[in-house]
Amino acid sequence: MSSQVAQLIDTQPDPEAIVADLISKARAAMEQYENDNQARVDEAVTALAWSIYKPENAKMLADLAVEDTGLGNVDSKIIKNTRKTFGTLRDLMRVKTVGLISEEPEKGMVKYGKPVGVVGAVCPSTNPAATPVNKAMMALKGGNAVIIAPSPTGAATTGTTVDLMRAELKKAGHPEDLVQILPSPVNKEMTQALMNGCDLNVVTGSQNNVKRAMQSGTVSIGVGAGNVPVIIDSTADLDDAAEKICASKIFDNSTSCSSENSVIILDDVYEDAIAALERAGGWRCTPDEKNRVENTLWINGNLNRKVIAKDADVTAGIFELPEEAKSRKFFMVEEDAVAGKLTFADEKLSLVLTVYRAQDFDDAMRITHDVLDVTGKGHSVGIHTANTEHPRQLAESTDVVRVLVNQAHTFGNGGSFNNTLPFTLSMGGGTWAGNTISENLNWSHFINVTHLVTTIAEDKPSEEALFGAHWEKYGK
Repeated sequence: MSSQVAQLIDTQPDPEAIVADLISKARAAMEQYENDNQARVDEAVTALAWSIYKPENAKMLADLAVEDTGLGNVDSKIIKNTRKTFGTLRDLMRVKTVGLISEEPEKGMVKYGKPVGVVGAVCPSTNPAATPVNKAMMALKGGNAVIIAPSPTGAATTGTTVDLMRAELKKAGHPEDLVQILPSPVNKEMTQALMNGCDLNVVTGSQNNVKRAMQSGTVSIGVGAGNVPVIIDSTADLDDAAEKICASKIFDNSTSCSSENSVIILDDVYEDAIAALERAGGWRCTPDEKNRVENTLWINGNLNRKVIAKDADVTAGIFELPEEAKSRKFFMVEEDAVAGKLTFADEKLSLVLTVYRAQDFDDAMRITHDVLDVTGKGHSVGIHTANTEHPRQLAESTDVVRVLVNQAHTFGNGGSFNNTLPFTLSMGGGTWAGNTISENLNWSHFINVTHLVTTIAEDKPSEEALFGAHWEKYGK
């Protein structure tokens, strides 16, 4: 090896050394953090929330995110930066997480919340500001420190976001190093070193990152891919359903994993529902237009980045749709059957909505299951209906964590002020999606719990009480 090559190698950044230094600083910050004092912990969490909720910061970070990544739109990202943060803060302020968190004398049980340690938070390019703050709030609520691994595409925005969080922490008298970020340029090696070295990984975005986290040897929480199918049944309020689907589909130009990717409409209301979707802003593609969309949406086996999360007029232009289509909000393609990967049954991350016609409700559920088998199993589905039994049938038969009824999916799936799902930007999909959680990521995933157990009056039933029915039916 030449001396020049050896010198070059010596000067290359060592990901493991860089991460080790960050983790050391994080542990030192945790030593200084008053993380056995719920009031002080809540002040830290509130400081993080204000860093992005502050109107000028929410707008500035939204502008930066669109400029850096080319994904989504500013107005939606402002809403995401504020609404998700506000809702998450509401949830976090209602729970105890450090010190004595629960006392049940009748059960002889006292519970103490304790930190899990240094959290490695891997964040996506689709939400380079909102997701880092969301995860940092949950991590600090548990008394932990967090190190953020940004998407390379959104690293500049995430870096600015971290600076704002650190400034607010300092203002409130907390150690700034409770929130840190991997230094630029971020790469897979640096992110992997973080996942290997921290105490808990929480990974949102790339399924490759989720898999690598699960293989890191560190306890990891990952979330699955979305590809939401939504049923419109014969009893639905068609205009209400169409307006909600439109609002959800176009939010941040379909960057959300909870955005509707397919709509399954029952045959007897099919044309009326299509008309309602057109009134709401949809463009119904002709067969020729559908072919152009299909030939443009995927290039060499990958989604075409030129159309991912782009504005409707830009998307229509790239698809070479008629001039009139540029004034519409989203684009409907009708399919006769569910195909496989890299087809309209797959996640599209764009303003393209696949529409299927179902013969009846059983057929609609079959189509829903087929779509999820392509992508999105475990994540979520939706239904628009006035029939109280159909949602139960759908929930009983479908391998997903969330079934939303008569809701705009993007606004309800990650928590809402009119449902009881926890606010989050990370939705677990259970073992169906290869995930360790089958709920929305929330504060409970960021604490360890010590159980102080004392004796109670004996609770031991008789043998007859436990085995009697079995003996009577099957004998001894």
